[in-house]
Amino acid sequence: MKKIIIYIAFVLVIFLIVCAVLFNFNKSDNSGNEKLEKVRLAEVAHTIFYAPMYVAIEEGYFEEKGINIELTLASGADKVSAAVLAGDADIGFAGSEATIYVYNGGEKDYLKTFAQLTQKDGSFIVARENIEDFTLEDLVGKTIIGGRTGGMPEMTLEWSLTDAGIDPKNDLNIDTSVAFSAMSSAFIGGTGDFVALFEPNALQLEQEGYGYVVASLGELGGIVPYTAFFARDSYLNDNKELVANFEEAIQMGLDFVHSKSDEEVAEAIIDQFPDTSLEDLTKVVARYRSIDAWPETTEFTEEAFDHLQDIMINANELESKVPFSDLMYEE
Repeated sequence: MKKIIIYIAFVLVIFLIVCAVLFNFNKSDNSGNEKLEKVRLAEVAHTIFYAPMYVAIEEGYFEEKGINIELTLASGADKVSAAVLAGDADIGFAGSEATIYVYNGGEKDYLKTFAQLTQKDGSFIVARENIEDFTLEDLVGKTIIGGRTGGMPEMTLEWSLTDAGIDPKNDLNIDTSVAFSAMSSAFIGGTGDFVALFEPNALQLEQEGYGYVVASLGELGGIVPYTAFFARDSYLNDNKELVANFEEAIQMGLDFVHSKSDEEVAEAIIDQFPDTSLEDLTKVVARYRSIDAWPETTEFTEEAFDHLQDIMINANELESKVPFSDLMYEE
């Protein structure tokens, strides 16, 4: 009888051990970490301008919140919104103007913004010559490669010109025929007198002797929800906890860039930019910090959203404003 009791006890111990192993296995992925919920994120461009997001990725903030980010590049806000609408991405990251275009297009399950990452235009005006005391008047009669028609960089340029009393249609030539990825090479090849570039392209042109940064479109254009995260309304409502965790990870990235030095931020994101030196990364982070590119929080105001729509109306890409409450996701 005693042997039978010992045998039963032994079997129970083995059973409990097996159960524990299976439980831990089910909780873990192949790397030994707790299983993470995959989020397919489509970004509009890969630029140091988006440093807080890359910090959240590289510092493990998304994993901490139970999220595995699958990041893909879909060049252009139109392509990002198309990827989300087609179901090829869960969340899109681009200019908030994309949500307005979709809303006005009559999509029933339209896109809503739930967090911003940048609050100013991230492009810089690069000139072929070093122009001291540059003003927008220096663009009159010249050609500037401005980006895609209906895109935020080009529309911000037009608004800034109009605000300065310059007619963007008649007082200069804004070349919108060059693809975003080819703007730098087109300028090097001789197209245009000026070009509007994101970093690190603007810095690279300076270092290679092809041009000089003379102004920031971010400073000229003012506060807007320039690049933000959005998703279908149904996805947001069906994944409230996930979306809240995603936003918290982004907030942690913003907190990092505001509390750390330029070099510390550069060190955190260097794996995202293997072809850029730490020194150059640090310079670019400093340049974006100097124009107050990154907001303190992921939330943005109705006033900032209205200014975005003013920019779109000025560019003849929007006839009338859409309600802020319709396009903002609220938990």
